[in-house]
Amino acid sequence: MRFDIITIFPKIFSAKGGSYLNESILKRAQKNKLVDIKIHNLRDFTKDKHRKVDDRPFGGGPGMVITVEPIIKAVSNINRQASKKKIKVILFTPGGKQFNNKTAANLAKNYDNLILICGRYEGIDARVEKVIENLKLKIENLSVGPYVLTGGELPAMVLIDAVSRQIPGVLGKQESLEEKRYGAGLSVYTRPEVLKYKGKKYKVPKILLSGNHKKIDEWRREN
Repeated sequence: MRFDIITIFPKIFSAKGGSYLNESILKRAQKNKLVDIKIHNLRDFTKDKHRKVDDRPFGGGPGMVITVEPIIKAVSNINRQASKKKIKVILFTPGGKQFNNKTAANLAKNYDNLILICGRYEGIDARVEKVIENLKLKIENLSVGPYVLTGGELPAMVLIDAVSRQIPGVLGKQESLEEKRYGAGLSVYTRPEVLKYKGKKYKVPKILLSGNHKKIDEWRREN
């Protein structure tokens, strides 16, 4: 799976800056060539010497709006490099469809290149969607939660993490998707068996110490 991130703050994702994308499982997935993450500075697709990507909104109002042209140039450039890959463009916006694990699984299964557009300021000129559709590319608006963030960079990292772990081999042979077996949010325990803290004892459920894997599995499904 290839992820192309379009942003005006590329340093957020850089290895030099200690990016989340360059640690742990995602680092290993890239090393094993299961995941490829490319960062594109939106300002590289501007014409003027100031590398301006925003302008004032029509109709008035505070803030600035990201313009169409640099985004379309960035998407077109990525599309030319894709060589017939199954591509989908994701636009992060507070008004988008709620992103969840089902969406992550569908993206991992049906596409091999996701172009992630990180919005900023008051948003992105709405005509971007129509132009991208006219380029014969699929586009979807997504939100990672019922709240507003200052930009789409954090949502991009959330999506990459959630989608990548759905790709065969990313979690490794000894690991598996717990949510497929028991559902998300499974309660887990480790040593010590009895935790003593400030005069109180906190014990691991007895069933997990029984050695009866059938009953343990039933308990996990129930919980």
